[in-house]
Amino acid sequence: MDSKAVVDLIYWRDIKRSGVVFGASLFLLLSLSVFSIVSVLAYIALALLSVTISLRIYKGILQAIQKSEEGHPFRSILESNLAVPEDLVQKYCNVALNHVNCTVKELRHLFLVEDLVDSLKFAVLMWVFTYIGALFNGLTLLIVALISLFSIPVIYERHQTQVDHYLALVNKNLKSTSDLILSKVPGLKRKAE
Repeated sequence: MDSKAVVDLIYWRDIKRSGVVFGASLFLLLSLSVFSIVSVLAYIALALLSVTISLRIYKGILQAIQKSEEGHPFRSILESNLAVPEDLVQKYCNVALNHVNCTVKELRHLFLVEDLVDSLKFAVLMWVFTYIGALFNGLTLLIVALISLFSIPVIYERHQTQVDHYLALVNKNLKSTSDLILSKVPGLKRKAE
Protein backbone atom coordinates (compact mmCIF):
# COMPACT_ATOMS: atom_id res chain seq x y z
CA MET A 1 0.00 0.00 0.00
CA ASP A 2 1.26 3.45 -0.79
CA SER A 3 0.91 6.40 1.57
CA LYS A 4 -2.01 7.91 -0.36
CA ALA A 5 -4.04 4.73 0.07
CA VAL A 6 -3.33 4.72 3.82
CA VAL A 7 -4.34 8.39 4.11
CA ASP A 8 -7.54 7.72 2.15
CA LEU A 9 -8.26 4.80 4.48
CA ILE A 10 -7.72 6.85 7.66
CA TYR A 11 -9.68 9.86 6.39
CA TRP A 12 -12.63 7.63 5.39
CA ARG A 13 -12.54 8.64 1.70
CA ASP A 14 -13.98 5.21 0.81
CA ILE A 15 -16.41 4.56 3.66
CA LYS A 16 -16.92 0.86 2.90
CA ARG A 17 -13.21 0.05 2.78
CA SER A 18 -12.41 2.12 5.88
CA GLY A 19 -15.34 0.57 7.72
CA VAL A 20 -14.21 -2.95 6.88
CA VAL A 21 -10.60 -2.29 7.91
CA PHE A 22 -11.60 -0.46 11.09
CA GLY A 23 -14.27 -3.01 12.04
CA ALA A 24 -12.07 -6.04 11.36
CA SER A 25 -9.11 -4.51 13.23
CA LEU A 26 -11.26 -3.52 16.19
CA PHE A 27 -12.93 -6.95 16.25
CA LEU A 28 -9.51 -8.64 16.18
CA LEU A 29 -8.17 -6.50 19.04
CA LEU A 30 -11.30 -6.98 21.13
CA SER A 31 -11.11 -10.73 20.49
CA LEU A 32 -7.48 -10.76 21.58
CA SER A 33 -8.42 -8.96 24.79
CA VAL A 34 -10.85 -11.78 25.65
CA PHE A 35 -9.19 -14.87 24.13
CA SER A 36 -5.60 -15.99 23.66
CA ILE A 37 -3.93 -15.41 20.31
CA VAL A 38 -3.97 -19.14 19.60
CA SER A 39 -7.74 -19.28 20.14
CA VAL A 40 -8.34 -16.20 17.99
CA LEU A 41 -6.23 -17.59 15.13
CA ALA A 42 -7.98 -20.96 15.42
CA TYR A 43 -11.44 -19.30 15.34
CA ILE A 44 -10.48 -17.20 12.30
CA ALA A 45 -9.16 -20.30 10.50
CA LEU A 46 -12.33 -22.25 11.37
CA ALA A 47 -14.54 -19.41 10.12
CA LEU A 48 -12.58 -19.19 6.86
CA LEU A 49 -12.68 -22.97 6.42
CA SER A 50 -16.44 -22.99 7.07
CA VAL A 51 -16.98 -20.45 4.32
CA THR A 52 -14.69 -22.11 1.76
CA ILE A 53 -15.95 -25.67 2.44
CA SER A 54 -19.57 -24.50 2.28
CA LEU A 55 -18.91 -22.70 -1.00
CA ARG A 56 -17.13 -25.75 -2.45
CA ILE A 57 -20.00 -28.09 -1.48
CA TYR A 58 -22.60 -25.59 -2.75
CA LYS A 59 -20.83 -25.26 -6.13
CA GLY A 60 -20.43 -29.05 -6.34
CA ILE A 61 -24.16 -29.57 -5.74
CA LEU A 62 -25.01 -26.86 -8.29
CA GLN A 63 -22.73 -28.50 -10.87
CA ALA A 64 -24.34 -31.89 -10.23
CA ILE A 65 -27.86 -30.49 -10.60
CA GLN A 66 -27.08 -28.41 -13.68
CA LYS A 67 -24.72 -31.04 -15.10
CA SER A 68 -22.09 -28.41 -15.85
CA GLU A 69 -18.33 -28.76 -15.95
CA GLU A 70 -17.25 -25.52 -14.24
CA GLY A 71 -14.67 -27.29 -12.11
CA HIS A 72 -13.22 -26.21 -8.80
CA PRO A 73 -14.62 -22.85 -7.58
CA PHE A 74 -11.17 -21.73 -6.36
CA ARG A 75 -9.22 -22.88 -9.45
CA SER A 76 -7.96 -19.39 -10.33
CA ILE A 77 -6.55 -18.91 -6.83
CA LEU A 78 -5.08 -22.41 -6.74
CA GLU A 79 -3.30 -21.84 -10.06
CA SER A 80 -2.01 -18.35 -9.24
CA ASN A 81 1.50 -17.78 -7.94
CA LEU A 82 1.34 -16.61 -4.32
CA ALA A 83 5.10 -16.62 -3.72
CA VAL A 84 6.57 -13.47 -2.23
CA PRO A 85 9.21 -11.98 -4.56
CA GLU A 86 12.72 -12.02 -3.11
CA ASP A 87 13.45 -8.42 -4.12
CA LEU A 88 10.35 -7.23 -2.23
CA VAL A 89 11.49 -9.06 0.90
CA GLN A 90 14.97 -7.57 0.50
CA LYS A 91 13.53 -4.07 0.09
CA TYR A 92 11.44 -4.27 3.27
CA CYS A 93 14.27 -5.92 5.20
CA ASN A 94 16.54 -2.99 4.26
CA VAL A 95 13.88 -0.50 5.36
CA ALA A 96 13.42 -2.36 8.66
CA LEU A 97 17.21 -2.50 9.15
CA ASN A 98 17.46 1.27 8.66
CA HIS A 99 14.74 1.82 11.27
CA VAL A 100 16.45 -0.54 13.73
CA ASN A 101 19.79 1.25 13.25
CA CYS A 102 18.20 4.67 13.78
CA THR A 103 16.44 3.41 16.91
CA VAL A 104 19.65 1.94 18.33
CA LYS A 105 21.50 5.19 17.63
CA GLU A 106 18.79 7.26 19.35
CA LEU A 107 18.65 4.90 22.35
CA ARG A 108 22.43 5.12 22.69
CA HIS A 109 22.09 8.92 22.61
CA LEU A 110 19.45 8.83 25.35
CA PHE A 111 20.84 6.14 27.67
CA LEU A 112 24.45 7.32 27.53
CA VAL A 113 23.33 10.89 28.29
CA GLU A 114 24.84 12.58 25.27
CA ASP A 115 22.42 15.46 25.91
CA LEU A 116 21.20 15.82 29.51
CA VAL A 117 17.93 17.55 28.56
CA ASP A 118 16.96 14.85 26.07
CA SER A 119 17.79 12.10 28.56
CA LEU A 120 15.74 13.81 31.28
CA LYS A 121 12.80 14.19 28.90
CA PHE A 122 13.09 10.51 28.08
CA ALA A 123 13.21 9.64 31.79
CA VAL A 124 10.04 11.67 32.43
CA LEU A 125 8.35 9.97 29.48
CA MET A 126 9.28 6.53 30.83
CA TRP A 127 8.03 7.55 34.28
CA VAL A 128 4.69 8.58 32.75
CA PHE A 129 4.60 5.26 30.88
CA THR A 130 4.88 3.39 34.20
CA TYR A 131 1.61 4.98 35.28
CA ILE A 132 -0.02 4.36 31.91
CA GLY A 133 1.14 0.72 32.08
CA ALA A 134 -0.36 0.37 35.54
CA LEU A 135 -3.73 1.64 34.30
CA PHE A 136 -3.98 -0.11 30.93
CA ASN A 137 -2.64 -3.24 29.33
CA GLY A 138 -1.08 -3.23 25.87
CA LEU A 139 -4.20 -4.37 24.04
CA THR A 140 -6.29 -1.61 25.60
CA LEU A 141 -3.73 0.93 24.40
CA LEU A 142 -3.81 -0.63 20.91
CA ILE A 143 -7.62 -0.39 20.86
CA VAL A 144 -7.47 3.27 21.93
CA ALA A 145 -4.77 3.92 19.31
CA LEU A 146 -6.86 2.27 16.58
CA ILE A 147 -9.97 4.25 17.47
CA SER A 148 -7.89 7.44 17.63
CA LEU A 149 -6.23 6.68 14.29
CA PHE A 150 -9.59 6.43 12.56
CA SER A 151 -11.29 9.35 14.36
CA ILE A 152 -8.79 12.11 15.21
CA PRO A 153 -7.73 12.89 11.59
CA VAL A 154 -11.37 13.28 10.52
CA ILE A 155 -12.21 15.46 13.53
CA TYR A 156 -9.11 17.59 12.87
CA GLU A 157 -10.00 17.94 9.19
CA ARG A 158 -13.51 19.17 10.05
CA HIS A 159 -12.49 21.52 12.89
CA GLN A 160 -8.97 22.50 11.84
CA THR A 161 -9.13 26.21 12.68
CA GLN A 162 -10.40 25.71 16.24
CA VAL A 163 -7.95 22.87 16.92
CA ASP A 164 -5.01 24.86 15.53
CA HIS A 165 -5.96 27.84 17.71
CA TYR A 166 -6.01 25.78 20.91
CA LEU A 167 -2.85 23.88 19.98
CA ALA A 168 -1.04 27.17 19.43
CA LEU A 169 -2.12 28.30 22.91
CA VAL A 170 -0.93 25.04 24.47
CA ASN A 171 2.40 25.20 22.60
CA LYS A 172 2.92 28.80 23.70
CA ASN A 173 2.29 27.88 27.36
CA LEU A 174 4.53 24.80 27.14
CA LYS A 175 7.35 26.81 25.57
CA SER A 176 7.14 29.53 28.19
CA THR A 177 7.09 26.95 31.00
CA SER A 178 10.00 25.05 29.45
CA ASP A 179 12.02 28.25 29.02
CA LEU A 180 11.30 29.22 32.62
CA ILE A 181 12.47 25.83 33.91
CA LEU A 182 15.58 25.87 31.71
CA SER A 183 16.48 29.35 32.95
CA LYS A 184 16.03 28.46 36.65
CA VAL A 185 17.79 25.07 36.82
CA PRO A 186 21.57 25.19 36.40
CA GLY A 187 23.07 22.73 33.94
CA LEU A 188 19.87 22.26 31.93
CA LYS A 189 20.58 24.85 29.26
CA ARG A 190 20.32 23.37 25.80
CA LYS A 191 23.34 23.14 23.55
CA ALA A 192 23.30 25.51 20.59
CA GLU A 193 21.82 23.62 17.63
